[in-house]
Amino acid sequence: MKCPDSEHATGRPEDLADGEGRRKFLKLTAATMAAPLLMTGTRVQSATVVPVFPPSPPTVPWAHELPKQVNPLGTVSSLSPAPTEAANIAAGEAGRSPHQRWAQFRPGALLYEISATERNDWVYSPSYPPQRIWGYQANSNPDWTMPSATFFARYGRPLICRIHNKLPQNHVGFGTPEISTHLHNLHCGSESDGFPGDYYSPNKHGPTLSANGRFKDHLYSNVKAGFEARQDLLGDPTEALGTLFYHDHTLDFTAPNLYLGLAGFYYLFDELDSGNEADPNPSALRLPSHPYDYPLNFNDRRFDANGRLFYDQVNPEGVLGDKVAVNGRIEPVLRVAARKYRFRLLNTGPSRFYNFALVSPTNVLQKFTHISNDGNLFPAPLLNQTNVTLGVAERADIVVDFSKYVIGTQLYLVNRMRQVETRRPKDIKEPGDRVLKIIVDRYPPAQDLSRVPATLRPLPLITQAEISSAPVRRWIFERDKGMWAINGKFVDVNSPRAQIPKGGYEIWELSNVNDGWSHPIHIHFEEGRILQKIVKGVSVPIPVHERGRKDVFVVEPLTTLRVFLRFRDYKGKYPMHCHNLIHEDHAMMLRWDIV
Repeated sequence: MKCPDSEHATGRPEDLADGEGRRKFLKLTAATMAAPLLMTGTRVQSATVVPVFPPSPPTVPWAHELPKQVNPLGTVSSLSPAPTEAANIAAGEAGRSPHQRWAQFRPGALLYEISATERNDWVYSPSYPPQRIWGYQANSNPDWTMPSATFFARYGRPLICRIHNKLPQNHVGFGTPEISTHLHNLHCGSESDGFPGDYYSPNKHGPTLSANGRFKDHLYSNVKAGFEARQDLLGDPTEALGTLFYHDHTLDFTAPNLYLGLAGFYYLFDELDSGNEADPNPSALRLPSHPYDYPLNFNDRRFDANGRLFYDQVNPEGVLGDKVAVNGRIEPVLRVAARKYRFRLLNTGPSRFYNFALVSPTNVLQKFTHISNDGNLFPAPLLNQTNVTLGVAERADIVVDFSKYVIGTQLYLVNRMRQVETRRPKDIKEPGDRVLKIIVDRYPPAQDLSRVPATLRPLPLITQAEISSAPVRRWIFERDKGMWAINGKFVDVNSPRAQIPKGGYEIWELSNVNDGWSHPIHIHFEEGRILQKIVKGVSVPIPVHERGRKDVFVVEPLTTLRVFLRFRDYKGKYPMHCHNLIHEDHAMMLRWDIV
């Protein structure tokens, strides 16, 4: 079953608003596509036909320039109606649960207001026609240079973000005009986490909400984990995040909704990573700061013969994009000053993995400093790096010093990871595909005061006693009946698969028992630490860049990762899922609760 073209590639069960109905629709569709069952030992697998789509039309490279700086979203002076602890259903708010810790974080909270909207003039490449995308933008003074707005937030400054759903409710094509916005991986109450079953629109609501809504208020506490035990509103300073992103998380439709553009950056600063390279505080790191702190969002896309965005949301193999968009543009140019830059690299998928390298026009590798993984600063920078790998939803912050290049120097960011299907990457091969051209075209107007110190952020302490006493849960990620399952079950957002006492800690074994695919597994709410990596039954070294705090764990074929996790400060429902969005939308997700 294949959606015939980009405008009518819907496969959307219009009459099935509840989660179970939507799930049955996708399961039935997957079953019709599965080939006869193949026995592999005692495990049954279905051999689904991998779809082959025509290639995207060619594009003329380096014909579009990215803005030289991003423009962070501004606050608003008030919201009308005023935010309330319980959902203001009468005023049009979706029927969420009451905000946790409202009395602690509401006073003095900054106010933001954005809307999920459609626009029809986006240009991926001058080789393609202007077309529609979806994005999150400010209600007033939107920044149309990016598909979605960028937040600059700060620990100790909570905020309330009102998110309107202004998507066209008569939408035709792939995607669905409901939203549930997840701020990945903020430490906040479950009612503000963007749970997949919490989707809403003026006409519909998910099975874990109580009412439709035009908007929903999110309380982003911007507090570090562990604040309850410390009896303060600061939390553990080693638990800070820096590079986050927010995106739609609507049950069964996360992939197509992100594919249309519903994802943006959320920077989070504190006294250490302060966002000010001239910070007089002696403890501040003074990393390159705005406008030289630059976000780069990579996603794979495919276009039909007319140059319009194409997606098949029904096939459980999905669509592997053969074009890489950078901040929504294909093969763009970024002009930089001759000084240090902090690049925040983000892979929003839906399926492609990347191995990025910076090269000269003759493909000579250039060196950079790797400082952060999944938004978490390393204890010490990784110097003289030549490449960085990103699974879907992984982030990497790198610092590149352009002061060593003469004005006029041209460099390229290349992807050396080959991938021919959505299931997993194939291998790394040089020289790679050029996805971004960088031109050093000017001297900075002021002295570069930034630096990369030898010490960044220490890791939280995990004691051997905690490891020895931690309960262990094993989660097996596998193919089942043409879809994707965890421990042999598909997602049910109404039923928790685990209930964990608040303040507890556990070891989760994330296990991929198959040899045909890789799973970037995302666990909401708190970061974890990989204790052990086991491949084909043998313990292997954990890569250096994966030894810190993470929220996405790439579980490769025949691999098990043992991950230590804490569950603090809040209660409620949270998901774990594969962030290969094709797998997520085809049921590789579960609900777990903190009680």
